[in-house]
Amino acid sequence: MVDRTKTLNSAAGLTLDDWTSLLKSEGHPNFRSRQIVEWIFDKRISDFSQMTNLGQPLREWLAAQFTASDLETVMVTGSKDSTRKFLFRLADKRLIETVLIPANQSMFGEKSDRRTLCVSSQVGCAYDCKFCASGLAGFTRNLTAGEIISQVLSVEQEAGERVQNIVFMGMGEPLANFRNLSQALEILNAPWGINIGARRMTVSTSGLAPQIEKLAQIPMQIRLAISLHGATNEVRDQIMPVNKKYPLERLFQALEVWRENKKQKITFEYILIEGVNDGLDQAKFLANRCRSVNAKVNLIPYNTVEGLQWKRPSVNQQKAFLQVLIEAGVQATLRHEKGHDIAAACGQLRLQEETKEGTIAEAAIK
Repeated sequence: MVDRTKTLNSAAGLTLDDWTSLLKSEGHPNFRSRQIVEWIFDKRISDFSQMTNLGQPLREWLAAQFTASDLETVMVTGSKDSTRKFLFRLADKRLIETVLIPANQSMFGEKSDRRTLCVSSQVGCAYDCKFCASGLAGFTRNLTAGEIISQVLSVEQEAGERVQNIVFMGMGEPLANFRNLSQALEILNAPWGINIGARRMTVSTSGLAPQIEKLAQIPMQIRLAISLHGATNEVRDQIMPVNKKYPLERLFQALEVWRENKKQKITFEYILIEGVNDGLDQAKFLANRCRSVNAKVNLIPYNTVEGLQWKRPSVNQQKAFLQVLIEAGVQATLRHEKGHDIAAACGQLRLQEETKEGTIAEAAIK
């Protein structure tokens, strides 16, 4: 059923069932709902007046009730053959970031022949990971399902090409916005929607154990990535406050539930930070964690963020850390540098723009 207070203003955020229910309440036949989603997701028509197989009164009603797009493009950095970052302005003037990764690259270090879009799920983030730019301007609110879907539609329009993979690794904690995330996943996956295979969508979380267990019950074979960044509670506590609420023991209980319900291999994201979590002892602990749940590792050299103290380890230290994992029989990759020159660390471009516009203080208060 449509939540009129939160999703009615965004045409992209409604499911087929939502449209059917809504149009029925307005006295329209069921087939109109399929016509509308075909215009929005297949034909990519955002102007309701162009939906020519709908009657004029219905088109006028749609235009009065819904926004065709939730996003305004503020800035695009990068080039067509490299990682591109899009800075979007929402209807309430807040900013979010979306990153398009070209077909010859991957979020997980391997080569890929498909374009990947890294989408945001919140304006800012409340989880305060100590190495991340997303939370520096504070947490403002969750994104609606429509705002999540609009990132895909807007980037595809700007780039002139379709996206084949979706990763929820942009601004925010996706599992803290569970309802809207679930609705967006349905629209992204559905044949009447964006029609992206479930196995080509990855949800990344800092470790919200109960929500991982809840996500495991969704009947889609989506993938899961854990922002681990520390293989012991002592190290993880220093940089990820969420670990104090859901320590590694509780997190790995949730991962066992995930494995009971999903077939895909779990990915551990591990940002290498000099002098914090890059020691070879941590590599050995990490190898043991991986073997316990048959997980693979994506090692990511730290992206410098203005205002934060952290540094990336030397290339030799990165390679030594990787070698420990490989020798332990763990599937692991070391991500090559992508986006370091376009402020690609999550939230960094938004932070710079809101600082310039003078809205960062207000956001941080909220």
